[in-house]
Amino acid sequence: MEPEAIPLNRLAKTMALLKEARAGQRTLVMGVLNVTPDSFSDGGRFCVPELALEHAIQMVQDGADIIDIGGESTRPGAEPQSEAAESARVLPIIEQLSQAVDVPISIDTTKARVAELAIAAGATMINDISAMTFDADMSRVAAESGAPICLMHIQGTPRSMQHNPTYCDVVTDVRGWLALQCERALAAGISPRQIVVDPGFGFGKSVEHNLELIRRLREIAALGYPVLVGPSRKSTIGSVLGGLPPEERIEGTAALVALAIANGASIVRVHDVREMSRAARMTDAVVHGYRSP
Repeated sequence: MEPEAIPLNRLAKTMALLKEARAGQRTLVMGVLNVTPDSFSDGGRFCVPELALEHAIQMVQDGADIIDIGGESTRPGAEPQSEAAESARVLPIIEQLSQAVDVPISIDTTKARVAELAIAAGATMINDISAMTFDADMSRVAAESGAPICLMHIQGTPRSMQHNPTYCDVVTDVRGWLALQCERALAAGISPRQIVVDPGFGFGKSVEHNLELIRRLREIAALGYPVLVGPSRKSTIGSVLGGLPPEERIEGTAALVALAIANGASIVRVHDVREMSRAARMTDAVVHGYRSP
């Protein structure tokens, strides 16, 4: 199956969700499913397909609007994986999950071929932490398939990104870089309705950089695309709260989720779906106006 053969009902559902987020009706919650042995927060927990499938279904029941599946760790210092290894990790889960749940599945990858295979297996969204800069063929896959694509800012690569990240002004620099990648996406035939942007919380940023991005997130939202923010359990929370380990960063994550929504985020990418769905709904009630369940 080629990328352009995404079933119209699945693609339509994904596009409708993004339209809802773009209109500010409610914030979408993207649940993280890392099928890797070395992710910073849950590495190794969901390498067994049965456990991964069970966890994904639970996240949907807990309120996830999208499930984001990744087969290559992007934590600081992570080693890159081969295309074959990454595909072997994610494809069986995508195939099974697409038959088990009705929510869109996103493939978290920087490799065009992995994205192409994932779309054939049932994914309807691409989450590329490199904004198509690591693999130029990614633009073709997104354009041909019509799948929404999240373009994220990163300084360097996962192996090097936390080696003294430096900016003139982090928000201005990130916004300008994302604007350039959006222009390149449009020139490659990707529709503006497909584009989501992500300032890359924790990807080549210091604690101060990350906090400033949340504080001034409306400047990123001013680009005119839905903004995805992924602060979940990140080291910035641990640093601010006195060295807490990832499993104790839920309250800090909730605070950042609420502030991100208040400052213009349309999608939040989180590990703790039940708790963050509640935080998002409560924040939406204040920011967008209460709606009866």
